[in-house]
Formats: sequence, structure tokens, C-alpha cells
Amino acid sequence: MKTTIYDVAREAGVSIATVSQVINGKGKISEERRQEIMQIMERLSYQPSVIASALTGKKTYTLGLLIPDISNPFFAEVARSVEDQGNQHGYSLIICSTDNKDERVERYLSLLQQKSVDGIIIGTGVENKEILNPLMESSIPTILIARDMAGLDLQTVLVDDFAGGTMAAQHLLELGHQALAVLAEDPKVSSSRERIRGFKETLVGSGIDLPGHWVQTCKDDLVKEGKLKAKALLQQTQRPTALFCCNDLLAIGALQAAKELGVKVPRDLSIVGFDNTILATVTDPPLTSVSQPTESMGKLAVDLIIEQLKTKVGSTPRRVLSPELCIRGSSAKPQQG
Repeated sequence: MKTTIYDVAREAGVSIATVSQVINGKGKISEERRQEIMQIMERLSYQPSVIASALTGKKTYTLGLLIPDISNPFFAEVARSVEDQGNQHGYSLIICSTDNKDERVERYLSLLQQKSVDGIIIGTGVENKEILNPLMESSIPTILIARDMAGLDLQTVLVDDFAGGTMAAQHLLELGHQALAVLAEDPKVSSSRERIRGFKETLVGSGIDLPGHWVQTCKDDLVKEGKLKAKALLQQTQRPTALFCCNDLLAIGALQAAKELGVKVPRDLSIVGFDNTILATVTDPPLTSVSQPTESMGKLAVDLIIEQLKTKVGSTPRRVLSPELCIRGSSAKPQQG
């Protein structure tokens, strides 16, 4: 027989009104007692009616997360962090992969609003920001994660991508590289643009040019396109001695291209990735990569959503976290001669 709110109240020795207050995060109940009642609900496998809660304007205890691709280890790690932190607050998570396509973003945002989610976290690229207008006009708390959208009054949690690109350039310059190229993501992805900007400005500051044709853009299957674009760069008469890849998937593609062409990494070519996902530690050689604090980003995004739900107002618009460079075996001094 399905557990009811009456069963929970009887087990906890409280009224059904008290159980209802715990479910909806209301009432003057101590945190200790609230946790005890929630544990009883979990033990009895009690599931409040999400539909009924939505129809009465109450919380559904669900959050929505829009990311480009759940198969990308970086976004998988972000999603896991968001899910874990949401669970700590009693929230479930709906994950939507958009492929950075506006039509999918628009469709998923509409779906999430129909399902009356309590908050939405957006970690996907958006080209036409007007598709966010219905969301902006709603009362649903919304956070951007790992993305920046100028002109939108939304709280944002992201890493300092410009600084990350700078770190990658400084590392390769210190090793002595002067012929450097870039594998970039879709230009609509703000993080990729900032990483390239940091990388390029650091090179220019050192008197080194970054030719336009040495910045190659990859939009869809990042490993496959990264491999193709890296091959094209490495087959030129004058080829780069170092590649900065705007994420680890592109770096994997570059490693594959180098292997097929007989280009030794790092002897003939240094490769630096971005994100420092689990992939960076299992490649051969292990990948030098700029690390993002994915766990901290996911936790902070959820906490900001919960804060908005409680106070009905947002706090600091931007939370910018610092990246770190993890140096491994894919980068070294260029071979002389």
C-alpha cells in the first residue's frame, strides 16, 4: 500500500500540517526536527504529489539543468555536482542536453516551465538571447553556470576563462614555443571566446603573432572535428609546435591526429587542454590541462537558487572562480632544429 502523509505524521508523532510544512520548507520547526521528519519520509518511501504541489502553487522540489552535452565529461561532472547539492536540499534534477542549439534550448525551457520546476540552471551556449525572455519574465530563479551572457540580469557562476587562456599561453611561452595554434569551440560559447582572448593577448604581449588560420573552430562532434582540424594544422609546411585546445575533448582529438601522423607528443608537439576532466589523466601521454573547480561551481549554483527561493531576491550578480594549470606529460620544450 502506498505511504500517505498520514503515515508519516503518525510515525513522527506530529500533525499532518507539520509534515506539510516540512515538505514545503515552511513553519517554525527546528532544523533537527525537520531532518528527522525528512528521514522518516525517506524510510517510508513517501513521495509527495509533485503535480498537486504545482497546481497549488507550492514547490515541486525539482530543478532544471541545461547543458550542451551530458557525454562531455566536464558537463557530466557539473551535473553530478548540481545533483548532489540539490539532493542535500531535497531537490531532484531534470537534465537537458541542448547541443548548443537555440531551438532545443527554447523547447527545453518551455518544458521545464510546464513542469513547474522551482529553479533553472543554464550551462549552454545561446546565440539568440531573446529566447530567454519568457524565462526572464517569469518568477523562476535562474542561474548561469560556466557561461556568461552580457546584458542579462542573471546571477552567474563561472571560472575566469580569460585567466585560464592566459595560463595556457604563459606555460607554453615559458617552455619556449613560438609557433602556437588553437582549437576552439563554437563562437557562440562565451567561455571559448574568453579563453582564446586570454591566450591571444598573452602571445601579443610577448611579441608573438597568432595567425587567423591557426585558430580552428569545431562545432559539433568535438573529438572528431578536433582530430580533423589538428591534422590540417599539422600537415602544413610550417606547422605549430604547440596546440591550445579550448576543452579536453578537442585535446583528445588533437592527440589522435598526432598519433596517426606520427607526430610525437610532447617531443614534436605540445598539447594543452581545458577543463581537466578525468580524460586528462588517462590519455597517453597524460594531458596538461587548465582545471575548473566543477564541484564548487555546481554547489554554488544550487545554493544561489535555494537562496533566491527563500529571499525572492538574488545576491552578487557574478561569482568568478579561479582556474589552475595542471601540468602533465603532453607539454614540453620544443625540439631544437
